Amino acid sequence: MEAKTITNSSVIMRHMVSQNEANLAGIMHGGVVMKHIDDAAGVVAIKHTGSNVVTASIDRLDFHNPVFIGNLLTVKACINMVGKTSMEIGVRVEAEDIISQAIRHTASAYLTFVALDENNRPALVPPIDITTDDEKRRNQEARDRRKVRLAEKTKEKRCREQKKPC
Repeated sequence: MEAKTITNSSVIMRHMVSQNEANLAGIMHGGVVMKHIDDAAGVVAIKHTGSNVVTASIDRLDFHNPVFIGNLLTVKACINMVGKTSMEIGVRVEAEDIISQAIRHTASAYLTFVALDENNRPALVPPIDITTDDEKRRNQEARDRRKVRLAEKTKEKRCREQKKPC
């Protein structure tokens, strides 16, 4: 399987925030932001694998600033790391006041996707070609997060087997 570049599957998606996506204070619902994050990450995963994918987890989602009605939402997503059948996608969300052109970092998230074959079983993921220092840093940070995730899963499994709270 041939390695693919990270830039080949990266995406930038934009969306104008409307009234029906906001609460009474005029702030976009967090769940709507989450859907845009999942959509952008899913596009990256599909572009990289050339197959169907499913969201396996959202490792972390932090909201930093609100998004208001009339803002232009920009969602930037790229692949950070690949495993055998899974991949981590990093997503950065920004909100732009299109009148003042002020841009605020709104949210960041890391999502894990699993590639699927024609029988909806996990499928092999193409490797990534890591070339820039930024790509190397993001890849290493993703590997560190994966170690933490796997340690947590092991701990949770042990607690379930022992039938005690963790």
